[in-house]
Amino acid sequence: MKICILTQPLVNNYGGILQNYALQTTLKNLGHTVWTEDRKVNKKVLFDVFKQNKLVRQLFRKEVVDYSKQPSKTQQQIINKNITPFIERYIKCTEPIDSTNKYKLLKYGFEAYIVGSDQVWRPKYSYGLYNYFLDFTKNMNVLRIAYAASFGVDEWEFNWFQTLRCKHLINKFDAVSVREKSGVELCDKKWKQTAEHVLDPTMLLTCDEYKQLVKQTDSIDNREGIAVYVLDNDKEKNRTIQEVSNFLGKSHYSLMPKYKYENNVDMSLCVYDSIESWLKGLIDADFVVTDSFHGTVFSILFNKKFVSLTNKARGNARLMSLLDMFGLQDRLLCAADEQLNEVLMKDINYDLINKQIEQWRSESIRFIVNNLEKTN
Repeated sequence: MKICILTQPLVNNYGGILQNYALQTTLKNLGHTVWTEDRKVNKKVLFDVFKQNKLVRQLFRKEVVDYSKQPSKTQQQIINKNITPFIERYIKCTEPIDSTNKYKLLKYGFEAYIVGSDQVWRPKYSYGLYNYFLDFTKNMNVLRIAYAASFGVDEWEFNWFQTLRCKHLINKFDAVSVREKSGVELCDKKWKQTAEHVLDPTMLLTCDEYKQLVKQTDSIDNREGIAVYVLDNDKEKNRTIQEVSNFLGKSHYSLMPKYKYENNVDMSLCVYDSIESWLKGLIDADFVVTDSFHGTVFSILFNKKFVSLTNKARGNARLMSLLDMFGLQDRLLCAADEQLNEVLMKDINYDLINKQIEQWRSESIRFIVNNLEKTN
């Protein structure tokens, strides 16, 4: 089949890019022809969304993303210069689309649309929210599938109109799956929609498949010690990182740029390493400290000892659901948690976890195969 994947824009987000690569690769391995919508930022749309979100924040007291602080196109190109080659080499994209009207997709003749993964169903992260519920496919004879779509949190962040509109749209889907156990409950409670709990797409591929990606690139320096992949740093997290370093007697290295983008920061200090270099940094690690969902995913895939630090702003439900799948709940800690040393000494039974991953992988691929066999 000709399939189009809709996900968050492919920018400087290692997990977001790799989950898309993994889903596209899995579908290609199943014999399908696959594109990913090349979703681009439309400044006018973002401005309108931010105005609306300011009202939502006033009415519902919800935090929203300030889109006015996003880097310009030129700045984004600098930040992404090491990441873009991976996307160009491994991910087949449609022509750039910056409109919520998807008429440009018609010429591809897609027979199925798959929404997911990442936090595509989190209103504050998803401008053009209804696109992620395939509003533009009205009257089309296509399959509509959600694979590992995520709300990001276990509380309801949709306003009343979004709830009603998305309920109407999701009822037209042929199959729905979500990334978190809490997502199953939200779909049922808010939309009366049955959803299946499946693996994040990154876990559809094996550890060896990711290592092969690294081998195919030019030489990347080896690192040793503690890999730190922390998206939102603060004093407490820095203190925890240093405590881990002291306890294990190992130095640490960061898998993030020195600075995040801000108007007055030297752009050369905001450049992300390549996807392959990021993967290699985790492969080389003796231990991983992260506050990231996908940092946790790859720690597990690469069979690393790790601790995941809570990150409420980005959604702890994602981390809790992931760790619960493999009996690793004790690896999720608040920064400067008193249980840290106890967790650092505890081994992880990866023989058992790898078998669990294989079972989840088999069931998740079965979901994809079975639902793409439906007659559209």
